[in-house]
Amino acid sequence: MPVLYLTEAEVGQLLTMDLALDAVAAAFRKLGCDEAENVPRRRCQTDRLMLHVLPAAAKTLGAVGFKAYTTPRDGPARFHVTLFDPQTGAMSALLEADLLGQFRTGAASGVATKKLARPDAAAAGCIGTGKQARTQVLAVCKVRPLKQVKVYGRDPARRAAFAAQLAAETGVDVVPVESAEEATRGLDIVVTATTAREPVLKGEWLADGCHVNLVGSNFLARAEADVGVFRRAALVTVDSKEQARLEAGDLVEPVKQNVLSWADVSDFGPLLVGKYPGRQSPADVTVFKSLGLGIEDVAVAARVVDLARQKGVGRDVL
Repeated sequence: MPVLYLTEAEVGQLLTMDLALDAVAAAFRKLGCDEAENVPRRRCQTDRLMLHVLPAAAKTLGAVGFKAYTTPRDGPARFHVTLFDPQTGAMSALLEADLLGQFRTGAASGVATKKLARPDAAAAGCIGTGKQARTQVLAVCKVRPLKQVKVYGRDPARRAAFAAQLAAETGVDVVPVESAEEATRGLDIVVTATTAREPVLKGEWLADGCHVNLVGSNFLARAEADVGVFRRAALVTVDSKEQARLEAGDLVEPVKQNVLSWADVSDFGPLLVGKYPGRQSPADVTVFKSLGLGIEDVAVAARVVDLARQKGVGRDVL
């Protein structure tokens, strides 16, 4: 079987947020129905870099594989997804996957927002103005008819440019604001997509009925939300409870302070297919903690590869 190779640019030609939302929703449904397996991220390192590997399998998605990426001390991170034929085990595709990872992370929040945010949600806020923040805004604009998005980042020029870019991409009024609080108060949906080690989001800022997506941290030593966010939350769900115990720094202090119990944290896949209740009241504050799963990468990559073969994009390397 030939092995298809797709560069970052070629993935960018094919990948859309609609495709990512559909693929990630399918992956979560398979997890919820016990028809997929996701192995939590594994890491190893030298004195120069860290290697991260996220394996996953779902025969009914036509996808078995893993994402691997390196984060050097000096230099850019590098991302690839490797896919195998679920019938024969032969390697079938290799994709450069930086953009793919951004889109699948945005899509995970989009799927959670579609499930948990109030249907009449009209205003959102995003704390963070980087690559991951962009796809978060793209995704929430796809799943709710937003009238305005407020964005905050520490650099004024960067947040202004970010707002202008997202306004052009979404057709929504995207407004740069002066503080994280201004990107939160009174809003229906709030996203954090930062590299912060200490909380940037406070529970006292959240409006009743707000849905929160916490995206930036996947290390136990980092948290974007303070304990007050979890005091306000009527529902806390995570993309993978198994992975959250290893990586969800946002949950460390709430659990330590008995504000939150692991028994009250639900896996999102089963919640999506109705095994756990979702929002119970328009006033509920709901929280989705995203860590980033291999099954999301593999599901999106499989869709991209199918499209590439249909359109004759990429090249066979083996």
